[in-house]
Amino acid sequence: MTKKQLALEVIGRLKGQYPLAECTLDYEHAWQLLVEVRLAAQCTDARVNIVVQELFARYPGIEALAAAEPEEIEAIVRPCGLGRSKARDISLCMRMLRDTYNCQVPDTMEELLKLPGVGRKSANLIMGDVFGKPAIVTDTHCIRLCNRIGLVDGVKEPHKVEMALWKIIPPEEGSDLCHRFVLHGRAVCDARKPNCAACCLRDVCKTGQSV
Repeated sequence: MTKKQLALEVIGRLKGQYPLAECTLDYEHAWQLLVEVRLAAQCTDARVNIVVQELFARYPGIEALAAAEPEEIEAIVRPCGLGRSKARDISLCMRMLRDTYNCQVPDTMEELLKLPGVGRKSANLIMGDVFGKPAIVTDTHCIRLCNRIGLVDGVKEPHKVEMALWKIIPPEEGSDLCHRFVLHGRAVCDARKPNCAACCLRDVCKTGQSV
């Protein structure tokens, strides 16, 4: 089985296992997802969803959040960890959206990557979830599962994993597949103790076949 064939098999099986492929961050607007994905670094989505309730209630739009001082933002987002750097990035990002993009989140990878605190993972999430464009979000779940399954071989650098997946995954499937990797990584393919016996991919997974 080629890697492209394996990818299609994995896509089909995970679709059956997890029919709903959705982002686990709660948001109504693109700018909110930008804030949340920055806060989610080294923090759980569940905690982020709680913390941003106060943040968005106090600052209900890009202009309001851009006008806030980083210290004011930090006081609210501190429970997510790395409060100072996250608050600084959020402040700079919102101010750039206000001053350069007329309070609109850009819809191209090139423009998104110009925003402070936005890397390829964050930009791909926005591209896929907000704008419905082809996207591959190489978070820790995606990287771990792709290596275990055999979609990539010993590749741990996010950008390299992303580029490898673009070669074998249909563009329209990338965003949903990455959400399903997160769901499967949490439910079955745990980082420390994967439950291979309960895995729908066991017979096609490089690691599962050896267990």
